[in-house]
Amino acid sequence: MSYERRGGYRPGGFRPKPVEVGKEYEVDVSEVSRRGEGIARIQGFVIFVSGARAGQRVKIRVTRVGERFANAEIVRPAT
Repeated sequence: MSYERRGGYRPGGFRPKPVEVGKEYEVDVSEVSRRGEGIARIQGFVIFVSGARAGQRVKIRVTRVGERFANAEIVRPAT
């Protein structure tokens, strides 16, 4: 029997991230964090968008993906 630890396990099972570093997405910014970053969600996954304000619809580029959230920058306002 093997007891090696494999990455990606969390209570409730493995859940792949719905975003990837370098990819662009169109999102609605729903609120602002305490640090002043816009907060958007893709399939419930939180994305902090620097320079965004609540109520904006923007195209973003993901710059970092962590276990529980991602960071992104605005590419341009969504059309």
